Amino acid sequence: MKIYTVGGAVRDRLLGLPIKDRDWVVVGGSGDDLEKLGYRQVGKDFPVYLHPVDKEQYALARRERKIAPGHTGFAFDTGAEVSLEEDLARRDLTVNAMAETGDGELIDPYGGRDDLENRVLRHVSPAFREDPLRVLRVARFAARFKHLGFGVAPETMQFMREMVGRGELAELTRERVWREIEAALTSQSPEEFFRVLRECCALQVILPEVNRLFGVPQPAKYHPEIDTGVHTLMCVRAAARLTEDPVTRYAVLMHDVGKGVTDHARWPSHHGHEELGLPLVREVTRRLGVPTEYAETAEAVCKYHTLQHRVLSLRPATVLRLLTGLDAIRRPQRFERFLTACLADARGRTGFEDCEYPQNEYLERMLAAVNSVDAGELLRDKPEADAGELIARGRIEAIRRAKAEF
Repeated sequence: MKIYTVGGAVRDRLLGLPIKDRDWVVVGGSGDDLEKLGYRQVGKDFPVYLHPVDKEQYALARRERKIAPGHTGFAFDTGAEVSLEEDLARRDLTVNAMAETGDGELIDPYGGRDDLENRVLRHVSPAFREDPLRVLRVARFAARFKHLGFGVAPETMQFMREMVGRGELAELTRERVWREIEAALTSQSPEEFFRVLRECCALQVILPEVNRLFGVPQPAKYHPEIDTGVHTLMCVRAAARLTEDPVTRYAVLMHDVGKGVTDHARWPSHHGHEELGLPLVREVTRRLGVPTEYAETAEAVCKYHTLQHRVLSLRPATVLRLLTGLDAIRRPQRFERFLTACLADARGRTGFEDCEYPQNEYLERMLAAVNSVDAGELLRDKPEADAGELIARGRIEAIRRAKAEF
């Protein structure tokens, strides 16, 4: 029985990156062999065992055979005769199909090290086409490693297009799709995930609401990049520079989806795109099972982002309506996410990547003014007045004073 380090740990060590998790493969052994050594089986679909001390995962070497459509339509053989090379052959990319012995010897039967050095994400074999989830995984790896100069090999991109063209992405569960999107949103270059999906025609399947934005013009005066889809990905890139929070990044991705359904005759104007976008955001939430925290933040940004861009010229009563609509007093984290998303929107434009955006400081001051209003004191002075109206007037007056001082 031999044990090897495999996959991401080997890849990341060769790239000089921190190793977060190690995966191990066991060749020439059985589940009984591992259990006698104190390992505990945890895998249901195929045998994976936890080390008795460090709890790292050890999998029996296995072959795969496609027997049904979709990501899970495989039969496995984990016999002791399965070789390391056979186990590595079933993996998605050459850079993930390397192994190391205990003394550091690299085993690389499919050219993963050369592809690492050349910054190429390439499939191991034509069997790549048997698992539709790999389309999303490759896009996610592209997003993860874009800052290091990685790109998808043309022949791998062609395989991905063929898989999409055959309708295989329809076999994926919404949970798996959302899991890949969420993981991509945490990567260093999340915009690359969506760009790669568009290049292989998968964005139309996964997020047609976003794909529809490409080719939709915007006024060049405000958007020198013109194309709404290009602007959206620029905004996601800007958001990634501002925050690691995937909730904010998702809200930025969705903020302009309404521009894809505005009246074509009025382009490049998109009056009312905020309200038009809300049902689209909700449809994505329903279709992909988007978590509530993501969904509510995306709706808030979609509905109110243009109001925030104009906030310096709004009347105090309108500013209060904006703060009320955002539930800014009770939802401070969502309020901060909204501000960050609006800044990303402002900077996601050609030539405006580092622009100042005083609107955020302004709205923060207006919120502070609202929070300074003592509702109890107002009601004590006028106990017969309508409480809601009295408090609103007090807050509007506080905003008016803060506006004059800004």
